[in-house]
Amino acid sequence: MQKHKCGWCVGDSLYESYHDTEWGVPLHDERLLFEFLVLETFQAGLSWITILRKRENFRIAFDNFDYKTVAKYTDTKKEELLQNAGIIRNKLKVNSAISNAQNFIKIQKEFGSFDAYIWGFVNGEPIQNNWSNYKDSPATTEMSDKISKDLKKRGFKFVGSTVIYAFMQAIGMVNDHETGCFRYNEV
Repeated sequence: MQKHKCGWCVGDSLYESYHDTEWGVPLHDERLLFEFLVLETFQAGLSWITILRKRENFRIAFDNFDYKTVAKYTDTKKEELLQNAGIIRNKLKVNSAISNAQNFIKIQKEFGSFDAYIWGFVNGEPIQNNWSNYKDSPATTEMSDKISKDLKKRGFKFVGSTVIYAFMQAIGMVNDHETGCFRYNEV
């Protein structure tokens, strides 16, 4: 018998695998938090499946999302990224990945970890929503507005409230699995 899954992922094996194993699982690993932050910023204006299909290329291009390495990228590396057909070649987004890495490190110094900073907004506990249909979940919330505003104040780019809410969903700060989804009670 097939398990019920959130409607947004059904029909694409890559989407379903991501949904079944990663999406909405509380995440506390610094490198992975940075990876999702970068991927979500590159996703702005595009579909998530586009980013998922290029995820391995992004990992290679961005040194496995080692934020300490990304923070030191030179103009030569920027040009290399802009010539890489395997990723989204948007100059503003490439530049933001680098400056966001630098700001990520500043937050680590201030709060001890980016994890402590970002999860502090929800007191370390995921927000449990109760959507019977994924289409009912919002694109932004007061919390994503607050986090977006704080990140922008700290110099982050491409971190509007919609991007931040998607980031919160991806890293499990909010459980937006449909209540009938087999993952709803698992995450």
